[in-house]
Order: sequence, then structure tokens, then C-alpha cells
Amino acid sequence: MKVLRTPDERFDNLPGYAFSPNYTEVPDGEGGSLRLHYVDEGPRDGQVVLLMHGEPSWSYLYRKMIPIIVEAGFRAVAPDLIGFGRSDKPAERENYSYQAHVDWMKAFLDTTDLRGITLVCQDWGGLIGLRLAAENGDRFARIVVANTFLATGDDPTPQAFFQWREFSQSTPEFPAGGIVDMGCVSELSAEIVAAYDAPFPDESYKSGARMFPTLVPTEPDNPASEPNRAAWRTLEGWDKPFLTAFSDSDPIMRGGDLVFQTRVPGASSQAHKTIIDGGHFLQEDKGEELAKVVVDFIRAN
Repeated sequence: MKVLRTPDERFDNLPGYAFSPNYTEVPDGEGGSLRLHYVDEGPRDGQVVLLMHGEPSWSYLYRKMIPIIVEAGFRAVAPDLIGFGRSDKPAERENYSYQAHVDWMKAFLDTTDLRGITLVCQDWGGLIGLRLAAENGDRFARIVVANTFLATGDDPTPQAFFQWREFSQSTPEFPAGGIVDMGCVSELSAEIVAAYDAPFPDESYKSGARMFPTLVPTEPDNPASEPNRAAWRTLEGWDKPFLTAFSDSDPIMRGGDLVFQTRVPGASSQAHKTIIDGGHFLQEDKGEELAKVVVDFIRAN
């Protein structure tokens, strides 16, 4: 497997992101290993808050939330998915599959031995994170879902998603920072856009980012459909605390919170939140507010 590694200097002096890097190795699925980066802030014995990003962002997305979570006495852990951030980036698109991403993150949980986890997940962070929680329930204490879903292909997919997928596959240049900017209500500064571009020196580093939109199960016979159905069956019996914190201005995910509230027993009687004036990347638009929602949820449960 050919693997690319973004030069460290690309991450120097990024605005608002002064966290020390941490690394672990996960199996690449072909007998080798991949270096996976994660932020790990706060007391080692604090309750773990696992912050999982999606497409095409990285742990930088959680920079506004991490200090608030740590100040509350919790341990904030924000990994970069393989192919993103400071983590290694397999060069070929065929190296990426939905199952591979789940396996890589399962290996991360095993190597770090995180337990008592409060999962906070958005976008692909939910597609992967909810599988992790369903398949490794003994490690997870609570879940917060924000602008995400767990697709099986059994229900209609919003047309806006297919438009996004077509763009992602046809555009000559995949503008990661610009995509995050377009997914926000607020207008990001050039410096922030550049920080989201930092992991990708050129297009050759973007195979994982390019591949993600094609991996969402939109048909019932997708390879990930049955594992996701199994995860749903587990979630439909999930009685641990489960909170939705969706934003009001996400054209693809808006309304998806009702699905979780209806199907997950642990969502009953929780103080679900709608984040006002938040786009798809609500951590950018309203990161401080979302962090306080997470802290209050943990303290109440």
C-alpha cells in the first residue's frame, strides 16, 4: 500500500489549534500499519469525550469545543480519520472502504483503550462512530449526534446528497477548505479555510476525501447496508443516554434528528437541542454552544 504523510510544517501556527500531536499505529489491512493522529487534552482520568469529524474536515473542526470540554474536567479526544488531518493517507482510492474506516477506528479504540466514552459525532463521524458504539457498546456511556445519519439504503436519500456526490467526483480540484466554508452559515476567514486545506498539499493526498461520498449506502445492496442494519438493531435497544444536537441550516441533515429521537430508546426524555444559525459544520458556526450542550448532557446523565 502506498501511503502519503503530510509534512509536519503544514500544521505550524494554525489559528486556534495549539494542541500537541499524539500518534498511534493501526493495521492497514494488508499486513502493514498506518499512523493515526489524535488530539488528547484534559485529565487522563477524566470522562472521555470522543470527538469524531467527517468529510472533508479533521480534528481542527473541534478546536473551539476542546477547551470548554477540558475546562469542565473532561478528557477531550479528537482523532483524525485515516486519509485526513495529520493521519496517514493511503494514496489509492481502492484502499478506502466503509468497513476499513470502521476497522481503523476500532483499532484506535483498542490501542488507546478508551472506556466510558461520550461519543460526539457529525457527518461521517456518525456513520463511523455509531457503528463503533453499536459494535463495542461496553466502551460507550453516552452518544451525542449532530448533523449525521446511519444510512442503509433502505430509505430515500435526499437529492442534495446526490448533487454533492456528483460534485465531489467531477470537480477537477477538490477544495476541502472551500467545502467547509460552503457548509457554514458564517463566512470563514482565508486563514481558517487554509487550515482545512493544510492536510492536503496537492490532489494526490485527497483520495480518502474523494472516496467518502461514494461509500454512503444509497442502495439496499451496498456492502455496508447489512452491517448498518445490524447497528440500527442495536441502537433500537440502546437505553444509555442519547442526545440529538442538530442545527437548523443544514440542507442535507435537517430533520434527521427526529429519526434518532423516534428509534433510539435512550433518546427518550432527553433535552434535545436545535442549534440556531448553524450550518452543516455546526462546530465552526456554533462550536462553543455545542460544547456547552455536551458538557450539560454529561453532567445530567
